[in-house]
Amino acid sequence: MSKRLVDADMPVGKLTRIKDVLPPPEQLVMPEETIKVTLLLSKASVKFFKHQATQYRTKYQRMIRELVDRYAERYARGS
Repeated sequence: MSKRLVDADMPVGKLTRIKDVLPPPEQLVMPEETIKVTLLLSKASVKFFKHQATQYRTKYQRMIRELVDRYAERYARGS
């Protein structure tokens, strides 16, 4: 005789379908105008970003770009 397993993460009771609230894929991709620049960074900075990028499974250049974008956005507003 098999014992029925109870999973605490599974819903209990009647399920109700809810409306899909996620945006369509074309709204998730926001085209961004970029420009290529040459930038000299310290070895330590690049090593840090490469390590972090590996840890979070992303690209280190994307992380640096995001950092620069956030910095520019914050100080462009004067906050």
